Amino acid sequence: MTSRGAGTAFSRKNYRLSTEPEKSKVTGIVNSRLLNDYLHRVFTSADGNQPAAAYRKHLTFQNLQEHLERLLAEENGSEESRDQVAEGRLGPSTVVLDHTSGFEGLLLVDDDLLGVIGHSNFGSIRATTCVYKGKWIYEVLISSQGLMQIGWCTLNCRFNQEEGVGDTPDSYAYDGNRVRKWNVTTTNYGKSWAAGDIVSCLIDLDEGTIAFCLNGISLGTAFDNITRGAGMAYFPAISLSFKESVAFNFGSRPLRYPVEGYRPLQDPPVADLVKARKLLGYLKNVIHIGIDVTEGKLVEKDTSMWQLQGEPTMLITLAHIFNYFSPLMCKVYLVEDVLMTFLLSILERGGAVESHPLIQQLLDLMWLLMEEYEVHECLKQLLMSLLRAYRFSPIIPDLGLQIHYLRLTIAVLKHEKSRKYLLSNVLFDVLRSVVFFYIKSPLRVEEAGLQELIPTTWWPNRFTKEGKESKEVKEESAEERLRRRAYERGCQRLKKRIEVVEGLQVQILKLLLNNKDRGGGEASRYIFLNKFRKFLQENASNRGNLTVLCPPEYMVCFLHRLIAALRFFWDGHKAKTPAALSSEEAYVPPQLFYNGKVDYFDLQRLGGLLSHLKKTLKDDLAAKANILIDPAELQAVTMDDLDEDEESATSAAQSQRPSAALAIGGALARPAWLSSPTLGRANQFLSTAAVSLMNPRRPLGTLEKIKVLTLRVEQRTREDIEGTHGNEGLLLGRPPEEPDQPITENSLLEVLDGIVMMYNLSVHQQLGKMVGVSDDVNEYAMALKDTEEKISRCPKRRRDIHEELLKSQKVFSEKLNHLSRRLAWINVTIYSKEKMQDIYWLLRVCIRTIEHGDRTGSLFAFMPEFYLSVAMNSYSALKNYFSPVNSMEELPGYEETLMRLAAILAKHFADSRIVGTDIRDSLMQALASYVCYPHSLRAVERIPEEQRISMMKNLLAPYEQRPWAQTNWILVRLWRGCGFGYRYTRLPHLLKTKPEDASLPSLQRDLSVASFQKPCPSTLLQRHMADLLRSDRDLAPSFLNSVLNQLNWAFSEFIGMIQEIQQAAERLERNFVDSRQLKVCATCFDLSVSLLRVLEMTVTLAPEIFLDWNRPSSELLLRRLAQLLNQVLNRVTAERNLFDRVVNLRLPGLESVDHYPILVAVTGILVRLLVDTDVQGTERATAVLLADPCFQLRSIQYLLGHAEPSALAAAAPATDKRHFSLHTYTEYISAEELAKVEKMLNHLSEESKQAAATTLPTSEEDLCPICYAHPISAIFRPCSHKSCKACINQHLMNNKDCFFCKATITGVDDFTKPASS
Repeated sequence: MTSRGAGTAFSRKNYRLSTEPEKSKVTGIVNSRLLNDYLHRVFTSADGNQPAAAYRKHLTFQNLQEHLERLLAEENGSEESRDQVAEGRLGPSTVVLDHTSGFEGLLLVDDDLLGVIGHSNFGSIRATTCVYKGKWIYEVLISSQGLMQIGWCTLNCRFNQEEGVGDTPDSYAYDGNRVRKWNVTTTNYGKSWAAGDIVSCLIDLDEGTIAFCLNGISLGTAFDNITRGAGMAYFPAISLSFKESVAFNFGSRPLRYPVEGYRPLQDPPVADLVKARKLLGYLKNVIHIGIDVTEGKLVEKDTSMWQLQGEPTMLITLAHIFNYFSPLMCKVYLVEDVLMTFLLSILERGGAVESHPLIQQLLDLMWLLMEEYEVHECLKQLLMSLLRAYRFSPIIPDLGLQIHYLRLTIAVLKHEKSRKYLLSNVLFDVLRSVVFFYIKSPLRVEEAGLQELIPTTWWPNRFTKEGKESKEVKEESAEERLRRRAYERGCQRLKKRIEVVEGLQVQILKLLLNNKDRGGGEASRYIFLNKFRKFLQENASNRGNLTVLCPPEYMVCFLHRLIAALRFFWDGHKAKTPAALSSEEAYVPPQLFYNGKVDYFDLQRLGGLLSHLKKTLKDDLAAKANILIDPAELQAVTMDDLDEDEESATSAAQSQRPSAALAIGGALARPAWLSSPTLGRANQFLSTAAVSLMNPRRPLGTLEKIKVLTLRVEQRTREDIEGTHGNEGLLLGRPPEEPDQPITENSLLEVLDGIVMMYNLSVHQQLGKMVGVSDDVNEYAMALKDTEEKISRCPKRRRDIHEELLKSQKVFSEKLNHLSRRLAWINVTIYSKEKMQDIYWLLRVCIRTIEHGDRTGSLFAFMPEFYLSVAMNSYSALKNYFSPVNSMEELPGYEETLMRLAAILAKHFADSRIVGTDIRDSLMQALASYVCYPHSLRAVERIPEEQRISMMKNLLAPYEQRPWAQTNWILVRLWRGCGFGYRYTRLPHLLKTKPEDASLPSLQRDLSVASFQKPCPSTLLQRHMADLLRSDRDLAPSFLNSVLNQLNWAFSEFIGMIQEIQQAAERLERNFVDSRQLKVCATCFDLSVSLLRVLEMTVTLAPEIFLDWNRPSSELLLRRLAQLLNQVLNRVTAERNLFDRVVNLRLPGLESVDHYPILVAVTGILVRLLVDTDVQGTERATAVLLADPCFQLRSIQYLLGHAEPSALAAAAPATDKRHFSLHTYTEYISAEELAKVEKMLNHLSEESKQAAATTLPTSEEDLCPICYAHPISAIFRPCSHKSCKACINQHLMNNKDCFFCKATITGVDDFTKPASS
């Protein structure tokens, strides 16, 4: 094999036998007569008839080539002359997209100029060839189901970013996204398309009509009387919006759905096709016909058991055939039409792939008799054709088409040499091989045959009209039970068929993960590992570039198949090595995160940037893991230096690029894996604007060069991964805390690490997205139920209403039938019990990995953040996405897993080793969601006591200098159900609103839904909190002062905002309040309420912090608390005040703002201080409350609906509006609690009267010069200035200088005015 690569000047292997010595040797293989008979049987004429033996030419290997050339030349002349006639068509014979002048907007075009991705608002492009006469067809492979208009246009059509094909005269388009046809105006037409469909575009210029087909089914004539005549020629054209993608087939490949009478725009290679089919027939003859040398006759052979070995006559015959067949197999049309069809026919006989060794023999033959570059091109085109056929095959009930193509893929990949070539050069570099692991969801269930598979539909009626899950478990009727069981049987039938496809997909991955095929280079697994890592890098590094990312729906399927294959090999290794761990105990050891053997790209570590960690923790790495960091690696390159280097490299590259390429767009450097519509690369960037504007500031190419300096992923070998004697491979640097026990093969650990990363990249997002179908079912079920109730209540005389309701009922029923079948498909492919177990297994893997990493101390900082993210998100998915079809409680070890995850959240939400604000916030949100549900809260209570106390101590840390809202929310949830009037699930005035918000991220949505869970307080954690506040004399003041500061801020912000809202509402001109302002206002109110509840919790659990004045800060805390409570009460309870007016506006976004939540929180604190305490405590609290200048008894009376007489008199003539009163909330406030409020009001009334009677007037000279509210009671040392104790104590919290002279205060003494004064 002397030549490789592409081109035409290649030397061929010459098997022609011409010399006399060779002649005798060859004819000695079999006798001359038998060889002649054999060759005539193999190389039959075109009509299949053989001339009589007396008249046919004697064939030997010497004249076989001449005979073969004559056979191949038959009938080719007429075919070639027919090829030259292309009446009715103008343009190049090879039809592609016009990437030089026939486009508008920004577009990405494939290397073959047949695939296109939209990169602007509405880009348009046409083909290079047009037609003016005859009947023509081309096909469009739909890769995404978004907004596109596909059809025909003339050269005069002018498009822009708003108007595309079909929006101008003489352009005609079909839009399956909106199910319409377009020609300046638009009307309904056709069916909706989905990714994986094929649209056929037909134009009949003899009749003047345009029609479209979807997956071979005609949609009818779309347009007639189209403009024809001189100068009118039509180009295939498309307009598509951002990130939508398609691929065209103008005839370069066989049409999937040819239509009789219509020609493809590009003629098929008829001459080559005839030649290839003849040669294939000769090849089949060789396989069918054998030579019995002993008997001297020809025999028929069993093709399934055909063998190549030991047949020199057969081998030389095949060499002559391949001499002509090999060059043809480099052409995509012939590979798809001839070779793939032949290989598929071999597998059509049924049985396992292993029972058809003929394909393996043929691949051996190809590698033996074809040039290496020919085999490479042939295999690449074969896999591309298989992938395209698999992806764009319609869904049929038995999934037969998908199974057919997957079986051939397995058969090809079973061939070791072919598999290694495809892995090294094609599967991840050229093709979107992940498509092989995807099972697309049918958008049109009737065409997928789901009506026959699931004839009976059913849906759960679990929701009330308000969208809440029904509390009442209604008894299922006999009819409903029969429907449900029939539906479940249909789902089981569907599941069995899909499991066949999934099994084949797992077989493909098992072949790619084979590590025993070490003949001729690296085993397949190690090639796969390097390609898989690069695939992950491209998806992790281009999170914002939608055209580069693997679609999340593909990633979900890939993840599940990869888990199945990984666990197969993992448990297989366990069977051979009993000391190793089983897959049920799998985890990723911590040394992978810091020894540099696995590349994590630029993904964030728990402790920050890797370069920073290498500097700060180099001593720990040396001491614990015996890893020394090269000093050269510690010379960090600044971001500015990086930018300068890259910009200079970019400018240099652009200066070398021709100016014409810049004008068109040239080639944009892109990663290897692309969301290309033709399943290959999309490298040409077309732009009608300056392309330099679209170039990324930091090109990936430069970053890859920098990365290569630190880790050469492509060059890793088996020894680098698995290790050898004295080399631990990936497990280099085992810390002392890690057990010295074999886990599994190192390569499987890297696959496992990649699976966790895949889940984080896009799988979790997709799992949440697909829940939308279930939500749609619930909404339609509620609508149908509501309609049926209206029908039952409709008066008989109103037949018009009754008929409309019946129409609505029919629409909802049809939609539910459709959705329930589609939901069955989604539940089987995404939310089945087996898929749930995969996610659960992944959760347990992450938990074990985090636990092992945590034991390494400071080295835990090297762990990538995504491990913690996946642990939290996978639990969230199990809890929210897989129910009610499957329940998490049924999973093995569920309680223990819940407790271990609780321990991780409790420990790490305030872990100093974790520095990223996003991951810390996520941990806090996850813990907040965890304590909202009884089963997960009990898991928190089961973690070791030391960890519980540590968690509570972290929660009670001062709120300043850290995100505190979530911390406060957690404390509130631990208290909810114990506070005054705090047993509600939803506020009284919000009962009829829907709680869920599907647009929120998963953790935030968890919190949103968790807000409406039943109260489940934790007395155990409350007790820990009380003990900490009592025992730590520094913790309580710092915590409470921070709570009081935040309450002061939140309530002040709230009052300021409602003032602005009120002013906007009172203006005469029509205006709208910004929804964001309303949301912030409501948030400040909710924060104020939750802070008040935390204060109530503290006062109840540890009242001595405020009332035991032997503590140094108790009196100050009590005064500050009283001051804030009075301010809140005065603002909320004043008659016709600002708060009242804004609440009565009932603005959307301010639904939670109401009297009840904030007033009951304040009441709870006051009752605890004034009623539920000892006499001394009551006296102190009363004295402080009454001494506050803001105190008004009217505010306390307001709580029970007692208004002042003057206020009542003034309000009587104006309106009969009801006043707020706690008495009206008997469902939320107990009689005992109301009695305590009455007692408190009576007590304060009496005490305020006595205080008014006994208080002597104080001269202005004796009042505190700071607040003018309290008498002077403190004197400062050394300057002897005076104020009240409240002012100086509050001042000294933040400042040590005197109010007046700025001298440093060294002490404060009590001051009593001398009696003589």
